[in-house]
Amino acid sequence: EIFLDRFLENAIEVDVDAICDGEDVWIGGIMQHVEEAGIHSGDSACVLPPHSLGGEMLDEIRRATRDIALALGTVGLINVQYGVLGDDLYVIEANPRASRTVPFVSKATGLPLAKLACRVMLGERLADLGLPEEGGWTHVNHVSVKEAVMPFDRFSGADALLGPEMRSTGEVMGVAADFPAAFAKAQAAAGARLPSEGTVFLTVTDSDKAAVVGIAAQLHDLGFQIVATRGTAAAISRMGIPVERIHKLGEGSPNVVELIERGDVDLLINTPTGTEARSDGYEIRRAAVARGVPCITTVSSGMAAARAISGNRVDGPPVVSLQELHRNGSATPA
Repeated sequence: EIFLDRFLENAIEVDVDAICDGEDVWIGGIMQHVEEAGIHSGDSACVLPPHSLGGEMLDEIRRATRDIALALGTVGLINVQYGVLGDDLYVIEANPRASRTVPFVSKATGLPLAKLACRVMLGERLADLGLPEEGGWTHVNHVSVKEAVMPFDRFSGADALLGPEMRSTGEVMGVAADFPAAFAKAQAAAGARLPSEGTVFLTVTDSDKAAVVGIAAQLHDLGFQIVATRGTAAAISRMGIPVERIHKLGEGSPNVVELIERGDVDLLINTPTGTEARSDGYEIRRAAVARGVPCITTVSSGMAAARAISGNRVDGPPVVSLQELHRNGSATPA
């Protein structure tokens, strides 16, 4: 027998943490992943509240989570992972237990999910706990971003390409009044501080070329110099965006590895497909990790990075403690 697992191309992954007492379900947080579905959830950045899901889809996610939790007879915490593709909602997996996102949701909302779940498991009812009616994440006036900390700079020769196998060794959290500022904070905390100026290198697979044009346009408007390999450069230049074309690794000099090793690249966006592209991509990402150049391997993360750089240009985000955050209900100091 052969089991075929369907892959959802360009789907948005969503994580939900909820508590069930066997009769009622309370949703603590709905988190939207920055990376598309297919990247291990432990390696994906995620945003709370979700920044691009509509009200109807959020209602469907709530209903599905309640139905799944009750059908499983859950008493305590449950984590459900979904894929959103267009108007369709797919269930990836449901785990009737605590997940790695519970501490993040608790800090983002100020509500101790693990403690609440323990009280439910000891016999208390959700209705008696005085919880916010629609869940912990609906009453906050700030945006929280969880980012994974990767060990690539600790291991010589490690590939920075993300995939279905978890590679992260830790997590950090960025909080701000909006998504771009929170994402920039999380990147800095994870050791991949985004540049405010300089040169960005772009090389993406054919299916990502339409999306990368928008990233290139935004970075060009911010004053970045754009460098790309032949195919990506052609797509960018067709839209009237200035771009310097450089060789692939097997085509001679100048190539991107030489630029990185000279310190002439400040940001790298690389989404490879195919044997040759993956081989080149490995060398490119290895050089970036060695030089401490932020290395982005998905288009969705590239878009978030461009928005974060733009947002940081206007006004640097304030530093706010969790105590201030939950006292004021906002990421802006009182």
